[in-house]
Amino acid sequence: MDVANLVLPVFAIIVTGWLAGWSGYVSRSLADGLVHFAYNVAMPALLIVTIAQEPARNLLEWRFLLAFGGGSTLCFALVFLAVRSAWGRGLASSTIHGMAAAMTNTGFVALPILHSIYGQPAVLPAAIATVFVAGVMFPVAVILLESDGHGGPGRPVRPAALARQILLNPMVLSTLIGLAWAVAGLPIPAPVAAYLGIFAAALTPCALFAIGLGLSAAGLRSTLRASLLLAVVKLAVMPLVVYGLCLATGLDPLYTIAAVVCAAVPTAKTVYILAGEYKVEEPLVAATVSITTLLSVPTLLIWLYALSGAVARTG
Repeated sequence: MDVANLVLPVFAIIVTGWLAGWSGYVSRSLADGLVHFAYNVAMPALLIVTIAQEPARNLLEWRFLLAFGGGSTLCFALVFLAVRSAWGRGLASSTIHGMAAAMTNTGFVALPILHSIYGQPAVLPAAIATVFVAGVMFPVAVILLESDGHGGPGRPVRPAALARQILLNPMVLSTLIGLAWAVAGLPIPAPVAAYLGIFAAALTPCALFAIGLGLSAAGLRSTLRASLLLAVVKLAVMPLVVYGLCLATGLDPLYTIAAVVCAAVPTAKTVYILAGEYKVEEPLVAATVSITTLLSVPTLLIWLYALSGAVARTG
């Protein structure tokens, strides 16, 4: 019930955005503005607050990072290479496909689920997973997308311009600021934290409503097969890979549950923000976020039941 209570409202906001666009109540053209605000303002605020408030020593649980981070990276790489080689897609398109299959909604779904079921001890691994997504996967995605977007036919990529563009990207820059703050070990002043928190709180409604607003029945039909394949990777293959790595590294049972739950939650809505900002595979990502959000209700319940039984038998 906890899973349904957390996931179904997320899906309901997406449906509300779709209904608003379908009925003409809100212009579909506003989706671009919502994505731009989320990408340049709300998401950087969330990244800084999330990373900066996590003590640097807590980010060094190598077995958890190897299991969750390794599983995420492996699934991204497999989908990226499959799309690039088998389907012949470009670098940006392959990147978005990979991120839709591997970038997970840890902060808004996994963390509250783990906290509500297992309490405060389960918050730390979820926070570590969130920082990994923000500090590793986002910058990698941006680097690949920026690399594909520079120059035209016959024009070489200029390394200095590319490096400057990547470093000044809002997601990369805010991640670096958050990491520097965490390493320094300084507390964020309360007014600054509150200020950033207000912007960060706007991310979820803006991103989810924009996903629904930009979603059309025609777009959903055209990407349904690919979205379902990505959903299978996200909700079934990736948790299995992460669970195998947990067993291989001898990870603690609670951290094992946290790693698998973090891997089994829906595709992060921020993948749609990336797709919208770079104008790459937006219908595909909108459909994948919607489908994984809906299907994650039963699949998460199955994973939680299976993991609880495994822990009980080993305990």
